[in-house]
Amino acid sequence: MENQGIRDARTLGVPKMLILGLQHMFAMFGATVLVPALTGLSVSATLLFAGLGTLLFHFLAKGKVPAFLGSSFAFLAGYAAIAPNGEAELLPYACVGVACAGLLYLVLAALMRSFGTTRVMRFFPPVVTGPIIICIGMTLANSAINNCTGNWGIALVAIITVVAVSIWGRGMLRIIPILMGVLVSYALAAVLGQVDFSGVAQAAWIGMPVKMENTVFSLIGKCDMNLLVSAIIAIMPIAFATMIEHIGDMCAISSTVGENFIEEPGLHRTLLGDGLATSIASLFGAPANTTYGENTGVLALTKVYDPRVICLAAIFAILSSLCPKFSALVSAMPTGTIGGVSLILYGMISAIGVRNLVENQVDLAKSRNVIVVSLIISLALGITFSANGAISVVVGGFSLNFSGLAVAAIVGIVVNAILPGKDYEFANTYHNGKPKKKD
Repeated sequence: MENQGIRDARTLGVPKMLILGLQHMFAMFGATVLVPALTGLSVSATLLFAGLGTLLFHFLAKGKVPAFLGSSFAFLAGYAAIAPNGEAELLPYACVGVACAGLLYLVLAALMRSFGTTRVMRFFPPVVTGPIIICIGMTLANSAINNCTGNWGIALVAIITVVAVSIWGRGMLRIIPILMGVLVSYALAAVLGQVDFSGVAQAAWIGMPVKMENTVFSLIGKCDMNLLVSAIIAIMPIAFATMIEHIGDMCAISSTVGENFIEEPGLHRTLLGDGLATSIASLFGAPANTTYGENTGVLALTKVYDPRVICLAAIFAILSSLCPKFSALVSAMPTGTIGGVSLILYGMISAIGVRNLVENQVDLAKSRNVIVVSLIISLALGITFSANGAISVVVGGFSLNFSGLAVAAIVGIVVNAILPGKDYEFANTYHNGKPKKKD
């Protein structure tokens, strides 16, 4: 039987469909544009490929899954490892690493298609992915504090706003706490004369969202192979965590809509869409994409699940990418605002990792689980905050730098696979299109 939410959407008419599409764009907006603000990537390219990536995802998922693909925060650690201060000349190398990470989605999708989801997911249990996610947030916390020191007053306003809207907000407001934190603290900084709007005044109203000097293609003919290979090795393992995040999001959307998207169109299709969207976006200087929980919240709020509404939001994102003046407005965001909002966001990333361990009831009374978790955390944080920030290995004349997260992810997966006593088995959350009842 066709879902009631989808049937209702088809009787709404064009005006209401447009409003619902704008609401979805509004929900993803704050977090999506914050990633380029934190990394130095192009805001316009980010919006363009968030929209294009979403449309590609819908095409590959047979137009059945109402998901929006926005900027992924998980890869912030990867960008920071290669271009810690957002250096324009280094960001293309980080983008190559993210593009290669996106290709891992394709590999996992092919494996699931060939061997089944359950058999493949045995190698990515929560005892491995949970600690990796925890460490992603923890390795970023230092940069958030550094941004806050630019203006702790503005940072505190951002933090208080996010907390207040998250706890006491109602309706749509409760779904966009990050955006509200940005708007309120940004406005206060502007009133106090602490924002330089000269770049906004000089920017054009209409322009191309992608500049070739910001893309991966700018490396052709002048590429540092050592740095390129190091970037790929450092960033690719982050995909092990984000692929699990994707699967969790698909379960959440399935639960919200009441349809079994794990089976139809299938994880192999949604992973393919997410991975291709990430790789293509990265090639053109935009952040990695990921399915957005904010938009899942909007689905739950409106009870309208028609994927066409999400496609409208994607089109609006593409149109907004054509305005360089808006991009300049985001780039002018005060560091205090960035620091305050990112302080919460980075902590939330780690909290998601903790939740991953708790909800999956990882037994830390077992020595083998404690060993896996401790190795991942110690390696990830120890290497990241060491003097060099990475492990350097010379192979065939190339000096390769392995980031803490890369080493931790690889060691965690291998050690978990070798040690006896594995008790994790990926269980389909849904049966015949309906959530299974918990005991």
